[in-house]
Amino acid sequence: MGHQGTRHERRISSVFLGIFAVMAVTGWAVWTGYSTSTGLAVFLFVTSAWIVSLCLHEYAHARTALHGGDLTVGAKGYLTLNPLKYTHALLSIVLPVVFVILGGIGLPGGAVFIERDRIRGRWKHSLISAAGPLTNVAFAIVCTAPFWLDALDGVPLAFRYALGFLAMLQVTAAILNFLPVPGLDGYGVIEPWLSYRVRREVEPLAPFGLIAVFALLWIPAVNVFFFDVVDGVLSALGVSDLETYCGRDLYRFWQEGSGVCEVPQD
Repeated sequence: MGHQGTRHERRISSVFLGIFAVMAVTGWAVWTGYSTSTGLAVFLFVTSAWIVSLCLHEYAHARTALHGGDLTVGAKGYLTLNPLKYTHALLSIVLPVVFVILGGIGLPGGAVFIERDRIRGRWKHSLISAAGPLTNVAFAIVCTAPFWLDALDGVPLAFRYALGFLAMLQVTAAILNFLPVPGLDGYGVIEPWLSYRVRREVEPLAPFGLIAVFALLWIPAVNVFFFDVVDGVLSALGVSDLETYCGRDLYRFWQEGSGVCEVPQD
């Protein structure tokens, strides 16, 4: 019975498979130009791919925690990749999607509850925190593979732009998540190595960490510096400013385009 339970706990949810199917179908539509609106197809493809990456981010936390000693993650449904099982479906999925729509920035959604007292060893705690943003890093590397492998021949322009924008979301999410700010995964990486006193003092700040980061990003100088870093990472991966700009331009299909990013319609 217990064995069946664990198998059931790890079965990939139909919700995740549905989101993945939307990503596959709309990705195909962007690639072939088989849609009445390229912008709408890019919007659906990037949004569903972004949600898939959020699910994988949370799954990575949960899976690492399972191996670290927290056996409760299975019963909570965290191993099924179902975004509705997270402690805050709103924070984990809805808010990050809204942020992409509003500003084209990858907001880290944080929401699997790990029972930390079940885990022994500082390295394990650090690894559990690092596993999520490392998933974004891996996703960014996969998205940009055609760019850095110099394999863009035959990749349709709209698909190339969509990949560029999706890669930018992954890079922004990874960088923000790795900031050593309370409430973010980067702080979770260093927290086990801090003294008990420091942890006690910092703990009440955790709910406000992300808000503070976004408040700082409203400061023009900070914003410019942040996006310079993001552009630097993307350019190292072979993605140009034009490609991410045009990806965002196509994604926001409800706005009048700049005209710079015209994609030939079949």
